[in-house]
Amino acid sequence: MKELFPKEHVLGFVGSLLLTLAALTVIMFKDMSNGLAMTILLITAAAQALVQLILFMHIGETDDKKSLYVTIIYAVVVGLITVFGTLLAMVWGY
Repeated sequence: MKELFPKEHVLGFVGSLLLTLAALTVIMFKDMSNGLAMTILLITAAAQALVQLILFMHIGETDDKKSLYVTIIYAVVVGLITVFGTLLAMVWGY
C-alpha cells in the first residue's frame, strides 16, 4: 500500500501551496519596497516553476533530456521576447 501513495506529488503540491502563500503575503504587505517585493516574487515563481517541471511534468524521467531542455530554453526565450516586446510597445512607447 505504501508504494501506491504518491508521496512526492503530495509534497510537491503542498510546496506549491506554500510558495503561493509566500507570494500572496508579499502582496499583502504594502510597506515593503518594490525591489524586495519583486525579488521575493521572482524567487517564488522560479521555485514553483521548478517544482512543476520536476514533479508534475516528469522532466527527469526520460532518456532524451537534451531535447527537453532545448524545448524549455526555447519556451523561456519566446516568453521573454513576448514580455519585453509588450513592454517595449505598450509601456516604453516604441
